[in-house]
Amino acid sequence: MTGSILFEAIVFLLGAIICVSIAKRLGLSSVLGYLLAGVLIGPYVFGFIGNEGEDILHFAEFGVVMMLFLIGLEIEPKNFWKMRKTIVGMGGVQVAGTMLLSYFLFMLFGFDWKVALTFSMAVALSSTAIALQTIKEKGLLNTTFGASSFSILLFQDIIVIVMLGALPLLANTDKPTVDNHNGQINLLQNLPLGLQTLAILVSVVLIIVAGRYLIVPMLRKVAKTGVRELLIAAALLIVFGISFLMELVGLSPALGAFLGGVVLSNSEFKHELESTLEPFKNLLLGLFFMAVGASINFIVIAKSPLTVVGILLAVIALKAMVLFITASFFKLKLNQKMLLTFSLAQVGEFAFVLLSFAFSLNILEQDQLDIMLVVTALTMTLTPIIGIVNERVILPRLGTKESIKRPMDHIAKSQKIILVGFGHFGSTIGRFLRTHGVEATILDHDSNRVDFLRKMGFDVYYGDATRTDLLESAGIAEANILICAMDNPDVIKKLVKTVKSNYPQVKLMVRAKSRYEAYEFLNMEIDHIYRESLETSLKLASEVLSQMGFRKYTLQRQIQNFIKYDEDSLKRLAKEKKIGDDNYIFKARKELEQQEKLLEQDFKRGIVEFDRHWDGEQIRAALEENTEK
Repeated sequence: MTGSILFEAIVFLLGAIICVSIAKRLGLSSVLGYLLAGVLIGPYVFGFIGNEGEDILHFAEFGVVMMLFLIGLEIEPKNFWKMRKTIVGMGGVQVAGTMLLSYFLFMLFGFDWKVALTFSMAVALSSTAIALQTIKEKGLLNTTFGASSFSILLFQDIIVIVMLGALPLLANTDKPTVDNHNGQINLLQNLPLGLQTLAILVSVVLIIVAGRYLIVPMLRKVAKTGVRELLIAAALLIVFGISFLMELVGLSPALGAFLGGVVLSNSEFKHELESTLEPFKNLLLGLFFMAVGASINFIVIAKSPLTVVGILLAVIALKAMVLFITASFFKLKLNQKMLLTFSLAQVGEFAFVLLSFAFSLNILEQDQLDIMLVVTALTMTLTPIIGIVNERVILPRLGTKESIKRPMDHIAKSQKIILVGFGHFGSTIGRFLRTHGVEATILDHDSNRVDFLRKMGFDVYYGDATRTDLLESAGIAEANILICAMDNPDVIKKLVKTVKSNYPQVKLMVRAKSRYEAYEFLNMEIDHIYRESLETSLKLASEVLSQMGFRKYTLQRQIQNFIKYDEDSLKRLAKEKKIGDDNYIFKARKELEQQEKLLEQDFKRGIVEFDRHWDGEQIRAALEENTEK
């Protein structure tokens, strides 16, 4: 230890680079690499980081805040409202069930009822940071499992407010207590409950109103300056400002950030905010995981090994049981149940806040606090390992089977087209192919969707298409075309690399959700890229022009010209090294000017030529008018 912040930064960065690189090389989660790095550099192994690890942990919790803000950006308000039953239903059942069973568990361990109740509150909370980061890494956020996990975690973020409000009722009044926890300021703590509730509602309304009438206009002003770093500062100001407001009224900063993201999800700055904050989120989350690893107190483990191990195993088993029952009650398929069970079976980061607050209220003794903090950190550390065991050992034996009525090899030989991903985009492709007598081998990684589509008459197979053995079973060696219709670009890239290296004869047709994804796929030498909103946008625009009196055939021809010119431009701009810099913007503007000029020339030629196609009524009327003359 040198006490130098530069030395500590070097230690953290070097530990992350080495351990995460090793973890990814072994096919493990990056979260596990960060946790391992934290353990190694912490005070109980190499000792590079000492008591300041707790301060780093609180700072790094901003990574969780940013993650929830970015997730909120991806969820439109109407979709969030549709999730309310799942959030309250699954989240409520999980929290209530876990608290009830864990309360009796801790009573059996010999703890006082107040301590047992406090511990049960902490145990009911799972780690939003670890669970969602792992889910996003695997591209499972839009699956039934991902949506269920998110609903439970969001309910926990809400209910932790109630827990923090209830803890003072358990305080031992014969000893002096600390008014607030972790240095947080709560302006409402001395107000009557009714006024506190009103203030909280006003704060939520304030965020919604500010999002529309203050934040978006501010971002427009900042964007007009053309200074990139100002936009970054504005994005950070939004997240920190909303989080601070939530702290002032005693709410979870992460919950406030999520709400702010939902409010801004329909704004034109949605994607700009995502791309700006993503690097900060990833860096702070990595720091958070390392701080958790560094906080594992091996001295406490050495003093009470049986107690720590006993509580650790009991907590994980209890939470896993409750989660499995909850998933069964809401009719998730077996593999989705297993994923949910092992992904959320840890104690989460809000437990650190809850336990520390309880200690300040003299509910917990020092040794009780130390044991539960160690158990919390250990459950978070073990989660990625348990997830690997689940995916590689349990799911292959118990999960949804990857074949149905007839053997996969027979089906694989009969189909020359493989369609991966059967959501709203892929299902349209599959239906259109089937209406023309062309069948495809369809793969999807959401077992609930697979089960539903089988009932609809589609031969759909569950599995991870990035696995070579599954591709072999699907007949990739004899296929002509593989269609990538998933909505996760990282999964598509992995699949493309696998196919290009092992099956170069297969023609790849790839979905791109944006122009920037299309750039990446072009640079991977993929020739057939389909931007999901391009044709739809042009169709809408052509309908507008048709309503204004433009001829449909001419408009259809102009759509084809627009697509051709835009794809040519796309290939040229994809060669730019830095997308979004001044050089790219200059060239992109020139491309737009050239496209508009070419389309204008094409349109003028189309009017003069008098096409005898489509628009039969208009043509007949024109011919009759000429005949009368």
